[in-house]
This record gives sequence, C-alpha cells and structure tokens, in this order.
Amino acid sequence: MYFLLNMLGLIIVMGIVFLCSPRKKEIQWRAIVTILIAEVLITWFMLKTTIGGWIINKIADFFNWLIKCANEGISFVWPSALAHHNVDFFFSALVPIIFIVTFFDILSYFGILTWIIDKVGWVISKVSGLPKLESFYSIQMMFLGNTEALAVIRNQLDNLKENRLLTFGIMSMSCISGSIVGAYLSMVPATYVFCAIPLNCLNALLVVNMLNPVDVPNEEDIVYKPTKEEKKDFFSTISNSMLVGMNMVIVIAAMLVGYVALTAAVNGILGLVVHGLTIQKVFSYIFSPFAYLLGLPTKDAMYVAELMGMKLATNEFVAMIDLTKHIHSMAPHTVAVAATFLTSFANFSTIGMIYGAFSSLLNEKKSAIIGKNVWKLLISGIAVSLLSAMLVGLFIW
Repeated sequence: MYFLLNMLGLIIVMGIVFLCSPRKKEIQWRAIVTILIAEVLITWFMLKTTIGGWIINKIADFFNWLIKCANEGISFVWPSALAHHNVDFFFSALVPIIFIVTFFDILSYFGILTWIIDKVGWVISKVSGLPKLESFYSIQMMFLGNTEALAVIRNQLDNLKENRLLTFGIMSMSCISGSIVGAYLSMVPATYVFCAIPLNCLNALLVVNMLNPVDVPNEEDIVYKPTKEEKKDFFSTISNSMLVGMNMVIVIAAMLVGYVALTAAVNGILGLVVHGLTIQKVFSYIFSPFAYLLGLPTKDAMYVAELMGMKLATNEFVAMIDLTKHIHSMAPHTVAVAATFLTSFANFSTIGMIYGAFSSLLNEKKSAIIGKNVWKLLISGIAVSLLSAMLVGLFIW
C-alpha cells in the first residue's frame, strides 16, 4: 500500500507542476521521459548495486578526509574545541566549510572542477535533449551553490532573454554546494545526501522544462568559459576563498541563531492563542498530504511534514538538526525520504539570495523577472525536493 502511495505521489507532484505551467503545449515530453528513466536507473544503481554503494562510500570517504584536514586547522586555532567527545555544531559542521570552499576553488583554479562540470553537463544535455547552458548550470550549481554558479555564467546571462533568465532562477532553488556537503554528512546518512545531489540536478531540469519551457536556437546554445585574463593569481584566489568560506560560516550561523530564536518566539505567541500550538504543528498539517504521498504511516508522515515546513520557512540545517534527534528510532524508508527531501537549499531565504544575485549581476529590468515569478520558484523548489525523495523512497523500505 505504502509503495503504491509513493508511486502515486510521483504522478501527483508532476501533475501539479503541469497544471501550474502557463505554456503546457510547449513542454518537451520526450526530454521529461528521458530524465525520469535516467533518474530511476541512477537511483537503482546508487542504492541497490554493490558498485553504486562502493561509489557512495568512496565519495563519503573523500568528504570525510576533507573534514579531517579541516579539523587539523580547527584544532590549531581552537585546540579545546575538538578535545571533547561531543563537539559543538559550529566546529563540527560549519567551520570546516572554510577549508572545503578553498579546496573546491583550487580545483576550479586549475580547471579540474570546470572540466568535470563541462563534461557531465554535456552528457546530460545529450541524454535530456535540453540546452547545453541549462545542463551545464544544473551540474555547476550542485558544486558551487546558486549565487556562485550564477556569477560564473554572468557574461552569458547578460545576453539571454527574460524567459530564459527565469529558467536559471527556477533551477537555482534546487541547488546544493560542495562546501556544504560536509556539514550535511555530520547530520544525515551519506547515502541519501549523495543520491539527492544528482536527482536534484535532473529534477531541476525536469521541473523547469514543465514550468518554463524554452526553445533555444543552436547559435544561442553555448556555454561561457572565463578567460585566463579573468583569473587572479593562485595565492590571491585561495586567500579570497578562505574569506568567502568564513563569511559563509558566519552567515549560516547567524541564520541558524536567528531562525531558531524566531521559531521559538512564534511558538510562544501561538501557545498563548492555543495551548500547545507550534509553527511545526501548523506546517505538519499544511504539508501532511505530501508527506503521506511519500509512502509514510500517519505518525511518521506528520513528523516529516513538520521537517518539510521547517526547511521551507527556515532552512535545511534547522530541519536536519531536528531529524538527528529521532533518526535512530525511525524506519529506514522514513529516514531515506526525509534526508533526501532536506538535501537542498529550497526555502524562502533562497529566493532572496537568487534575487540578490540577479540584481547584482544584471540590470533592474532583467532582475525583476525573479520578483514577478516568486511562485514558480517556490513550486520548483518544493517539487524537486519531493520528486527526489519519492524516487529514493521507491527503493528503500
């Protein structure tokens, strides 16, 4: 029964996205079917084959190695921080971001990460039949994050029409960043984090092709690459990367403090109105229909609905921290769909980040396309997270 609900959920979510599309006749159904087949095969490979499990373990080992290297730097500056068995979240999950950002920027500086993104983006473009730039961007935003990825293709964005600009805004709702992966791994199982990354990438292409289909002529289907003259020297690059990483740590920490405190304040006010009422309970009722469609029993569905609401209203870190408190007492399927759903930046604050990025990179007229289509960004972010969770849920029971 629950498996059938999970299957039905995929159909319903795609149906809702289709109904929200203003240009239904222009949807490229062949591309959507191809992407869905690729997603099922990738999910099966990652979760149900020995080789897939081995790959996930090796990738997890790589990120654990990065965190171990980061801890060397942390223990030098804050020797007492890692001296205890229970390490504060700030030091175990956030501070390592400084080194991981620097490491990925070094890979980009020498063209290694750029080469990987370019080749994988080319493969996705061939498989899906979608434009090269969109395929390239879907991969890029999984490693760099939305604002950084938008900055990389800024020269390309300046020459795009408004409807195509909206495509990149919609896709940006489902991004992740390689520098954040280490923080995720400290809270949820690596298997679902690394399954969510490629699925979010493909589902972003799938959803945007339904919400905002575009026809791109061959002469416009190109990918901008920065020239050698645009690069800074190596030591300036890594120094700037460290400062960027520290800024990310401060911003994330500030958002966590602010959002957790704000949630407590809202809960206090709601408790005065109705005894025991919290924002989590409100969200649990709003999102419960979708939680049931993840193939969950009532008790788990209500809790996962709370997590979904937390992620949208605050961010995925707040929800993941809450999930870690219950993860060992939950069924494997519940853990799988919850962890996969939470692995992306899809929330209200991300819309602000995307609008800010567009405003800083483009003129006011072009950046206004984001403000006019906030509802499409929200639908995209929620739909992509749900589709990824439902696909993973099909294989974990």
